Amino acid sequence: MIISKIETIRVGQFPDLIFVQVHTDTGLIGLGETWYGASTVESAIHDHFGPLLIGRDPAEIERHWQTMFRLSDHAGYGGAEMRAISAIDVALWDIKGQALQMPIFEILGGGTRHRIKVYNTLGVYGDITDGYDVWTDPVGVAQRLLDQGITGMKMSPTDFIARESDGQILFNDDLEWALRPLREIRDKLGMEIEVANDAHAKWNLPNALKIVREMEPLRPMWHEELISPLNEKAHVRLQAATTTPIAAAERLMTRYQHRRFIESAAARISMPDLTWTGGISEVKKIAILASAHQMPIAPHDCVGPVNMLACAHIAMATPNVMIMEYNRAMHLGWYRDFIEPDFVIEDGYLMAPTEPGLGTHLKKSVKDRPDVTIRTSNERHEPWLMSPNRYTYPPPELQEEFINSTERRKAGSEAVYYD
Repeated sequence: MIISKIETIRVGQFPDLIFVQVHTDTGLIGLGETWYGASTVESAIHDHFGPLLIGRDPAEIERHWQTMFRLSDHAGYGGAEMRAISAIDVALWDIKGQALQMPIFEILGGGTRHRIKVYNTLGVYGDITDGYDVWTDPVGVAQRLLDQGITGMKMSPTDFIARESDGQILFNDDLEWALRPLREIRDKLGMEIEVANDAHAKWNLPNALKIVREMEPLRPMWHEELISPLNEKAHVRLQAATTTPIAAAERLMTRYQHRRFIESAAARISMPDLTWTGGISEVKKIAILASAHQMPIAPHDCVGPVNMLACAHIAMATPNVMIMEYNRAMHLGWYRDFIEPDFVIEDGYLMAPTEPGLGTHLKKSVKDRPDVTIRTSNERHEPWLMSPNRYTYPPPELQEEFINSTERRKAGSEAVYYD
């Protein structure tokens, strides 16, 4: 089996969303996804990685990951390249699972559980307006979630008040106004529901310190990105100021950036986003690294439907996953327009996928949408041919002489990576 074609699908309704389909010569198709800068990711896939993978064995997932990463890490490896690698990685795991007729989590080592608790990030889409309603009826929003078995929620109470000064100044009366919904929930429901605080990195350190101290009596589940994760030493100071765990961070790419927060006192929860940080392959490594430091992981969501299923496989196969993010508004609002079958949320739990591979596929109707953009790569090119001056290789005749005369190559030794 070889990779015969790589396809990207974008839709105008969600311009930051991009699906990736990896086709094989046997007819198996793997599905991946990522979010943000979709047209840039599209270019990375078709100009950078896609031509490299055509004709390769899709089962060699780790080899492909390392080769794509090495091809991009000289430029800093973050951003579009990493999101492209993430989407391709998920699609390759999907193919492997389909080929073996097993869900991905079974290949990753088997289930340590068959469901995982979810918390609901308050969103707004269509008829579901939790993100608005929490300001006018916070207790009602929390109670509706509890009635569905969902015992955790996440909101961003301080985002709006950060806008005027870009997080550089925080007035006490503004903070008091922002925390009113959470105070009402605690007054009426006590600790029946966990409430996480997500600040989207909008504050400087002094104001973040003020927020965590003021919120301490309200006992949030965690503080997420009160400040940018660019400086783990600043996070160490923030974590030292509160008993509430700091969760870091969806913006960190690969095990190499997560390592600094896991090994230091900068955070107590690791929060990788599977579609940004390197796919299933890399999140599994991040989880193992975190487990060595007795730290849990809480995978990030709020991107698209494929991420939720990919994270489900990580959650089932990984003992130190504590909880999974879920966005009820997006799931019930538009996810089902794109994939079938859907993932299952039952009594506040994300259930283990049961189908082979990822457990879902892209609906045929997606490609028929009037706002769809589809791009395909089906020809193979080696990176050194696309960039002939990058390497100081000997001329072809000396390369051939070396290959033919070297005993280790005659013995069949092969590099892990390919050029």
